[in-house]
Amino acid sequence: MTTVKVKFRLSTVEDRPGTIVYFVTHHRVIRQITTGYKVFPHEWDDKQSRPVVTSVSERTIVIQSIIRKLEGDLEKLNEIIEKFDRLRQVYSSEDIIMEFRRTGKENTFFIFMENVIKRLRQLNHIGTAKNYHAALGSFKRFRNNEDLPMEAIDHILMEDYQAYLKSAGLTPNSISFYMRILRAVYNRAVEQELTKNRNPFRTVFTGSEKTLKRAISISDIKRIKNLDLAFKPNLEFARDIFLFLFLCRGISFIDAAFLKRTDIRNGVLTYRRHKTNQVLHIKIIKPIKELVDHYSIRDSPYLLPIITRSNCNERKQYETALRRINNALKIIAGMVKLPIPLTTYVTRHAWASIAKSKNVPVNVISDALGHDSIATTQIYLASIDTSTIDRVNNLIVKDL
Repeated sequence: MTTVKVKFRLSTVEDRPGTIVYFVTHHRVIRQITTGYKVFPHEWDDKQSRPVVTSVSERTIVIQSIIRKLEGDLEKLNEIIEKFDRLRQVYSSEDIIMEFRRTGKENTFFIFMENVIKRLRQLNHIGTAKNYHAALGSFKRFRNNEDLPMEAIDHILMEDYQAYLKSAGLTPNSISFYMRILRAVYNRAVEQELTKNRNPFRTVFTGSEKTLKRAISISDIKRIKNLDLAFKPNLEFARDIFLFLFLCRGISFIDAAFLKRTDIRNGVLTYRRHKTNQVLHIKIIKPIKELVDHYSIRDSPYLLPIITRSNCNERKQYETALRRINNALKIIAGMVKLPIPLTTYVTRHAWASIAKSKNVPVNVISDALGHDSIATTQIYLASIDTSTIDRVNNLIVKDL
């Protein structure tokens, strides 16, 4: 027989709050856990063995927080006991307390998620780590930086968080982005048996909505190409990188930034996508060669002058360059009076939608970013014969 009781221990100093203590009894052996929760004698109900709110004051929030933490702790202790009983192993009250303390070190959501982010960085998943960090920051703001036990994550809390994000003006897809990250972290905690799966995300939006296409026409790209930017080198460089991405079938900026001079062999550019690890091949047509010849630095291993210092933080160089180029593209968009914001990512939408306007078969190029998932587009692209894609690319860029 195993029991857990909650007791209140008076302070030895008058007019100071006392401490809440857990007593774990197993086979008549009693061990105790001294918590960090403190309440005044008049805030403790001895019959119910729990704190009570005695008046509306600043202590109300504190007491309510302690009550939630107590409930989470007791649920966790009971889960540990059930787990030991289920395993039919011999254990002691000390074993229960040790397991409680072990899981308690990372059994608050903030701390657990911070450890997940740290692990992602160790595995060099820098982009994913940044996304997780952004989601945690948003959730912390919602919680006013008040951490909470895993057991407190339920569907009501997630519904409140969703309402908070909506009130902040986030789109459904942005809300889903944060929710899916938090769900992934929560599921990891479930896998590690730090909490039971309460399916807290079942009533919030974790899907995706079709977004307005960010494509521009071939005439828009032609106007961008024909801009006279000779006396504006920062704008000229941004424009030329934009054209390079488009000419290379909407290659992502991160993939272009890390291209090496050795990736071009026999007139073909071969690279592996950072996002999907797919290997893609692009025929080096004349306008691509002209840009490469113009911007390649002889002593640099990189194809483009985006990462210029090999021994420095390459990721930071790429991110800095991306910000500068996108800021310059905003200015360029104003110069040619585009109806949408111009970024490096627009090239991907543009190439796909222009291909469609050329009556290119669906099996050659899908409706690109009009799909519910970008991954679907990548599956289409990955399964098409490279020579067919090269012919499509020639068909698209010949109008430039």
